[in-house]
Amino acid sequence: MVIDMNEAQVRTLDQVRQVVAGTQALEFRGADDDEGRYAWIEQVLSRFSYRQLGRADKGVVLAYLLHLSGYSRAQLTRLVGRWVADRVGAQPLQKSYRRPEHAFARRYTPADVALLAAVDRAMGTLSGPATACVLRRQRDVFKISGFERLGDISVAHLYNLRHSAGYRDQRVVLTKTQPTRRVDIGVRRAPAPEGRAGFIRIDSVHQGDHDGIKGLYHVNAVDCVTQWQVVATVQTLAEAYMLPVIEQLLEQFPFEILGFHADNGSEYVNHRVAKMLDKLKVEFTRSRPRQSNDNGLAETKNGAVVRREFGYTHIPQRHATRFNTYCREYLNPFLNFHRPCLFSTDKPDPKKPGRFKRVYRPQDAMTPLDKLASLPQANQGLREGMTLEHLRELATALTDVQAAEELSEARAALFKRLPTRTG
Repeated sequence: MVIDMNEAQVRTLDQVRQVVAGTQALEFRGADDDEGRYAWIEQVLSRFSYRQLGRADKGVVLAYLLHLSGYSRAQLTRLVGRWVADRVGAQPLQKSYRRPEHAFARRYTPADVALLAAVDRAMGTLSGPATACVLRRQRDVFKISGFERLGDISVAHLYNLRHSAGYRDQRVVLTKTQPTRRVDIGVRRAPAPEGRAGFIRIDSVHQGDHDGIKGLYHVNAVDCVTQWQVVATVQTLAEAYMLPVIEQLLEQFPFEILGFHADNGSEYVNHRVAKMLDKLKVEFTRSRPRQSNDNGLAETKNGAVVRREFGYTHIPQRHATRFNTYCREYLNPFLNFHRPCLFSTDKPDPKKPGRFKRVYRPQDAMTPLDKLASLPQANQGLREGMTLEHLRELATALTDVQAAEELSEARAALFKRLPTRTG
């Protein structure tokens, strides 16, 4: 049986138990705000003499209040506890929290934030300690008004101001990401030499910075099959410098160039390089995303040859011509005529039937010239006027040790003319 009744008509604990059990429905006619509900809770507690009730009956009344008030158990328990503690009823239930009448005073005003933004804009957003020093100097050294408070700012709070909304409104400009235009230069795939010489991989090696000044660059090109390597040096990667060096580099290979593979750097992926390769009828390929082996051979030679030869120290750009001459006359002949390279052999993998694994046997070590001579019909791919006999004559003019000593002497003379780095 369900009886609709006003809550004020609930006078006995049996009626309370019926409401809690759900066998009796009520129409709650109370205020919707907290003050009205607080007053109603006081009325219910007084009506049932809550302080004199036993523990079980107190639980029934609490369940009744929880059922009708809409408050959480924790909040209701706090309110009832406050009512019980006030035995004389001097303080009615009310909110114990209010917005403070006097908020904390702000030390740094919006004008200070604007001034900090102006300083960062002019100085290029230095680090926190450097910016704090600039603010202090503005106040103490140059006596600029307006820096009285910012002159004493801590580094930690400086970053707080930089993250504030007022600072971001003046310094941070959000723009949508602009879609990149598709570059239809080269084919994104790995080279496919199929055992033929003439498919080169090329990469750039930067020779360090010093006080924000760029050093020269080395251009490293390696043939996929023979590991014939040509290194050239260029002042910068600008097109005006790169095109002549690339043309000179390609001419140093003894065979016709059939493929040119590079990563996606703009020094190679541009219309002028593409036009030059198209004129030479050379296939232009580019590295694919997430395929690190596409240009892996050139990158391994960067460390094993170029970095080992020139190191990581900054070399000024004005020495590019001398370094390029050194590469052409000493380094490149040594690499291709006297420095052995390891070549892999594919063997069936016993653990994985139908698959092969690469092994590097000691007997497979040979110079790039020897590897070129071992290819079937090697003479057919050579440049006009170039023969294997002529290349062997160049290779046997010096022994490997003599060539290495000559290279070491030339390198020492080259670096002797570089300015000595101090500090």
